[in-house]
This record gives sequence, structure tokens and C-alpha cells, in this order.
Amino acid sequence: MTTTDHRPWHGVLVATALPLRDDLSVDHGRYAEHCAWLVANGCDGIVPNGSLGEYQVLTPEERARVVETAVAAVGGERVMPGVAAYGSAEARRWAEQARDAGCASVMLLPPNAYRADERSVRAHYAEVAKAGLPVVAYNNPIDTKVDLVPELLAHLHAEGHIHAVKEFSGDVRRAYRIAELAPDLDLLIGADDVLLELALAGAKGWVAGYPNALPAATVRLYRAAVAGDLDTAKELYAQLHPLLRWDSRVEFVQAIKLSMDVAGRYGGPVRPPRVPLLPEQEAVVRAATEKALAAGRD
Repeated sequence: MTTTDHRPWHGVLVATALPLRDDLSVDHGRYAEHCAWLVANGCDGIVPNGSLGEYQVLTPEERARVVETAVAAVGGERVMPGVAAYGSAEARRWAEQARDAGCASVMLLPPNAYRADERSVRAHYAEVAKAGLPVVAYNNPIDTKVDLVPELLAHLHAEGHIHAVKEFSGDVRRAYRIAELAPDLDLLIGADDVLLELALAGAKGWVAGYPNALPAATVRLYRAAVAGDLDTAKELYAQLHPLLRWDSRVEFVQAIKLSMDVAGRYGGPVRPPRVPLLPEQEAVVRAATEKALAAGRD
């Protein structure tokens, strides 16, 4: 278990996009290089097998190897895999796999095969916590239809089953309620386009999408925001927001991978059922990425 004076979920943790070859197989060599590049460019950690990493369409063998690849590339202390699954037993097995691979923490969605009630949610987190790694809850009521409201998060934290929450509801008011009900529960920014608001509300970290394409600029933005350097943060935020808002859209994986391509990285294709961006969407993302690059923001 991690100690309270070192929490591996603090700072900028990138929910990594997963490089796929033209035949849609996973390019693990390229993924290892990408993880190392992100850390070299100022990011604090890696979140493999999040929704941005297309975990839902990976085979179990691919999913396990993605975690192992990230650990080999940047060290287990920097790796916080997503361990979401339909069943609690399966999610616990993924947490055990992360533990055995050397990871220091895991990120867990609530049950998402159906609209789970509070008792089911609490049982789910209790089961996965048995793996022995600190669990960061992931609240995404938009996609999962299960809302980890502040009162429920406070219960989970009091029970010792979660240490932090990636907050993706978009409702920045919740930050203050969470702080009142569970002052020791770490708030992590969960959506790129509310970064400044949640940083000012006391966030301790950012599970981030757009650093995949623009790590230097986005890390600068985060550091300025949490330091209270509003002049720097507001200018960067305004310039980057046309991109950051794509992190909260249905096409976020395609958009971030396209921005990576435009920035000279490798984004590449997505697996079905995702489909490529429409031409008009691609034009918007491409123009916003080129504008950010031209501004010298990375």
C-alpha cells in the first residue's frame, strides 16, 4: 500500500491513447515509446486501459500486456491502470493483475452493465479493494449511468475502499461538497475542459486526455492552475480550450488521436464500433491543433 505522504495519483496522469496498426493490432513497442515520451515531457504518470485506451475492445491478453508494457516503460509507481469490468470478480482480477505487474494504484468505474443501486456500488468497490492496491474511483455518470455523488463517495472513502476520485460529471460545484463531506479524499480533474475550475477548487491531480498530443503545454497549464498563477493559466486555458472540450465529447478518442497525428506523434486508427471523424469534425480538430502548435504551446 502507498503511504499518505506519497500518493501516485497526484499530478498529471495521462489516460493514454493506444496505438493501433493499420490492421488494428496493438503496437506495444510504439505504446512503450509513447509512455516514456509523456514522462520525459513532464507528465507524472500513465493510466492505461482507460476509456481513451479503448479497453472495452481489447482481448484479455492485450489488456494485460498493455499494463505490463507501461510498467516496463516508466516503472510501476507511475502506472495506474483502469480496472473497470462488468463483474466485481473480474474487476478484482484486473486489480490483482495490476498489483502483480508492479503498479501502485488502480482506477475503477462503478458497475456499468446496468444502473446499479448504492448497495451494489459499495459492494463493488469493497470487492476490488481486496486486491490490496489503493483504488481511485472514476465518476462518469454520462457514460455509465451510475453517479458517484459526493455523499456516496464519502461513504466509500470512510469505508477505506477509495483514496481519490476522478470527477467527470462536469459539475464543478461538487468539488466543494466532496471537500466538506470527505476532506481527505483527493479530488482529481476528470475532464480536460473543466481543468481550471477544478484546479482552483483544490484538485490534487488530473487524469488527462490531451497531454497525449500536447504534453508540454497542458502540463504547463496544470502546474500554473494548481499554483494559483492565474495570468498564465487563464491565457493557456483560453488558447487550449477548443481542443480540451473534445475530451468531453463522444468522439474524444478519435479527436485526441487525430491531434497526436497533427502534432507529429502517432495517433492512428480506432477499433470498431468507433468510426473515423466526419470530415467537418476532422477539420475543426485539425485547425485547433495546428493553432495551438503555431502558438508555440508545445
